[in-house]
Amino acid sequence: MAENDDTSEGGRERWREDFPIDALDDRYVARREFAKSLTIGSALLVLVNGAIAAVARWVRKPGQMGKEAPIGKASDLPTGGSMLFRYPTDEDPCILVRTQSGALRAYSQVCTHLSCAVVHQPREDEFLCPCHRGRFDVNDGRPVGGPPLRRLPRVWIEQRGDDVFAVGRDS
Repeated sequence: MAENDDTSEGGRERWREDFPIDALDDRYVARREFAKSLTIGSALLVLVNGAIAAVARWVRKPGQMGKEAPIGKASDLPTGGSMLFRYPTDEDPCILVRTQSGALRAYSQVCTHLSCAVVHQPREDEFLCPCHRGRFDVNDGRPVGGPPLRRLPRVWIEQRGDDVFAVGRDS
């Protein structure tokens, strides 16, 4: 009679020699268990990020980020003119503009595309980023041309008499 191919000389099954782990000692995780843990973990991350965003929005309202800082005199700024200042720190360049309609607007001077400095174009009543020809509307900071997709962060200002103060900033 021929010897069975499934057993070796010692009477042990051949596959157990190649895979010597007992089922009780095996820490095998099934695909379903793995997918379930990934789904639960991802859902927890989404919930935590949502909670952080909600708390940040609640805590940091427009006009409450940073302290008050003087910018300059409103009378020094003609229609279509601009003035550079730094707010809330000396590392944050900003620009104050008097639009063609006469309104005062202030924004971060850092382009939202690749952080180049935007310059005011009074004829077009918009900001231009010279790096990639990005353009922003001077009235609300939204991108109107080029690669930028996000608005310029607005600096909240207050005018008291002829003095203009920065009182807060969008993030």
